[in-house]
Amino acid sequence: MLHEWLKQELASVVQSLPTPARLLKPEENQRLWKSWQQGLKVRFTLPHDLPPLRMLLVMDNLVGHKTPQLVLWLCAHGIMPLYTPLGGSWLNMAESIQRILKRRALEGHHPQTAYQIIEWLEATAFGWNQQPTPFVWAGLRAQRRDRARQRFHSLGGSGACTHRPLRRTTIAKNNGNTHTK
Repeated sequence: MLHEWLKQELASVVQSLPTPARLLKPEENQRLWKSWQQGLKVRFTLPHDLPPLRMLLVMDNLVGHKTPQLVLWLCAHGIMPLYTPLGGSWLNMAESIQRILKRRALEGHHPQTAYQIIEWLEATAFGWNQQPTPFVWAGLRAQRRDRARQRFHSLGGSGACTHRPLRRTTIAKNNGNTHTK
């Protein structure tokens, strides 16, 4: 079900793209497709008969995104699937930057077309690149979170916490065993 929706959306995007300026010879075209697989630990086998490369599609590593039927459909439509690495901590930073760009570009605006969104995001990125702000891991926000955690007292490793520590009281020995309350 999801694949059918994805195929319809991607087909409409590919149709809206300008036609390639020049067609490559089949061996050049194959080389171009393969160049996007350089450096990958796991590569899928490209079909011999490939259309011109029209789009790169970056997806996460879900098993459903790697089915032979979907990958072959993508290749047949000039779409090269690329998959994000497992455990890529750099993705957290990329998503943070995307969130900042989106907020700066679109907050308070009501775009009417996809091209407006693209233009606004590009203008925001251009402006940010003129005077970039440093992106620091474990910066002020992380320090605030750490201080907040220190103000709470955990309850027996459960994840629950209290604002003040709870005293552990001991009950008298019963049959030689000490019980805590």
